[in-house]
Amino acid sequence: AVISAFRDGSITPTVLQQTGQAANSMVAIEDPKTIAEHVKSNTEIERQERIARLNRALLAALDPLVKTGQVKVTQDKFSIAVEINDSALFESGRALPRGMSADILGQVGQILANDDHPVRVEGFSDNIPISTALYPSNWELSAARAGSIVRLFQESGVPPARLVAIGRAETRPISDNQTAEGRAKNRRVAISILLDRRNDSSVPIDALSSVDRSE
Repeated sequence: AVISAFRDGSITPTVLQQTGQAANSMVAIEDPKTIAEHVKSNTEIERQERIARLNRALLAALDPLVKTGQVKVTQDKFSIAVEINDSALFESGRALPRGMSADILGQVGQILANDDHPVRVEGFSDNIPISTALYPSNWELSAARAGSIVRLFQESGVPPARLVAIGRAETRPISDNQTAEGRAKNRRVAISILLDRRNDSSVPIDALSSVDRSE
């Protein structure tokens, strides 16, 4: 970036002349702050372009589910968030992705394998209790669903150190659990690609509340 800056003329050296008994010498000096700002600017541009490519690739892979309204993809300065209705992924009371959704998630995993951001997968349920031999409560079911997607991503090449699975059960509803429609919205899986390194998956789950988002 520094070499490029000098070549394209965006940084102009300051020339000082030193006089002494020997022949005059010319010394090129540049304000270090100017160089640092230029390098930082180029780095941020490259970062934003890389995030934009990642977002486009995810949208392309998820397009079949986006078109049916089963997936919503949003982005802010902190993350790319992929929210998927559980009906698009799982049979009732099951935790393994089924059919086409498993293939689509495999494609998502391959895209993430070529990236380097931390990835957090969260499972959510409605407030209707479940009690089966495999899943005594919604805690186990939501955690198992998140875990199955994390395992699929790992099998697709995402390093396990970049992954975390979280079961939320019914604790964070986005709609009213008093209606069937609301409960259907609450049963979901959220995949977050964390763009802000302070929100790394190794940070405690609710450490985000301590992050100053006013910057």
